[in-house]
Amino acid sequence: MRRRPFDILVATAGLFLAVTLIVSGLLLTWAHNFIGNEVHTQLAAQQIVFPANNSPAIKAPEFAAMHQYAGQLMTTGAQAEVYADHFIANHLKVIGGGKTYAQLSAEAIAQPKNATLAGQVATVFKGETLRGLLLNAYAFGTMGMIAGIAAIAAFIAAAVMLLLSGLGLMHSRRVSPATEVLSGHPAHARTPGTASPQSGHPSDQLSAGDGLVATAPGSPE
Repeated sequence: MRRRPFDILVATAGLFLAVTLIVSGLLLTWAHNFIGNEVHTQLAAQQIVFPANNSPAIKAPEFAAMHQYAGQLMTTGAQAEVYADHFIANHLKVIGGGKTYAQLSAEAIAQPKNATLAGQVATVFKGETLRGLLLNAYAFGTMGMIAGIAAIAAFIAAAVMLLLSGLGLMHSRRVSPATEVLSGHPAHARTPGTASPQSGHPSDQLSAGDGLVATAPGSPE
């Protein structure tokens, strides 16, 4: 295959890939912004504020992760994860005695007249529900962050492909039209009617010489 068509073909494919990456980057950017805005809006609407640093609610060692957001309004997925796993979860362990809502609910069904147990079930149910909602916000926030990183990677890859495609097109205009892809040298086509090159074998050359001597006029036999 000739080098010039090959360069043009590869450069065109690179341009198509670059356009695809740009479109993907734009869609990922939109997803990043949409998810981030939704998470921020929904969390801010709940008006959940982290306890202050000097609050007894987070004084115990198991609440150490809460101090980084002390006094702040919850607006991000990372904050939601900390609040769910390091505040609500720790309080639920104390309220439910380390038991889950399903375990406490089963005990409450077996003891329908136990008002204390019924209160524990109701409290743990509310806590687990809120914790689950906050962890969902954290999951969506993480997906939005990943989409943003992927968008940056797509734009960088698109820029690289555009550069390489441009260089390929420039090379296709500079290379000789007769240059082959593999050899890198112009192709040599045999002209019709021209004799093939003589064989380099000594016996062939000797035979040709003998023929000339034999047919030379006046030569002795």
